[in-house]
Amino acid sequence: MIRVFLVDDHAVVRRGMRAFFDVLDDIEVMGEAADGQAALDELAVLAVQDDLPDVVLMDLLMPRLDGLGATKAIKDRYPQVEVVALTSFSEVGRVHMALEAGAAGYLLKDAEADQVGAAVRAASRGQVHLDPAVARTLTRSLVAPTRTSSTLTPREREILVLVAQGKSNRDIAQVLIISERTARTHVSNVLTKLDLTSRTQAALWAVREGMITSP
Repeated sequence: MIRVFLVDDHAVVRRGMRAFFDVLDDIEVMGEAADGQAALDELAVLAVQDDLPDVVLMDLLMPRLDGLGATKAIKDRYPQVEVVALTSFSEVGRVHMALEAGAAGYLLKDAEADQVGAAVRAASRGQVHLDPAVARTLTRSLVAPTRTSSTLTPREREILVLVAQGKSNRDIAQVLIISERTARTHVSNVLTKLDLTSRTQAALWAVREGMITSP
């Protein structure tokens, strides 16, 4: 019997998951929590009782402590416990962060019931299971052309660093002694070349590429 612990800030989601697992012969729900911190508190008690779950089904967006932080803490403290991320978002960046935090699976909340069961079973065997839609997204990202800072001009790299530092177009214009319109055009060009959609994404990209130490 695979023992599962549910973590989600929506009670209706937890009830739905319980109802689904109740009809399965090989998976049982042995506890639940409404946020990441509550989950860590509950698991600490279970650890003392030597009664930890096999798999934690973890929502990523929650108050107090989100799923990413909770996943990393669980894997640090209880490496034998596997975590399957459950979320509404399929962006590649979120998937990478969840997997890097230690998740053994990534499911979307609109996944079919059999996918949830398959993910839990795979995690219990030490395997990684991705939602089919997430797997397709990751595949597309892997075959897409790699974009590096070398695709940017020296001025655009300057612009990217300033954006990552939280500078507005007006701030950038003042620092580089250019017009605000020119600064705006440079920012737009940077986003286009790197296939990004926001200044926040640009800041995270710059950090990941080692251009700055923090956004």
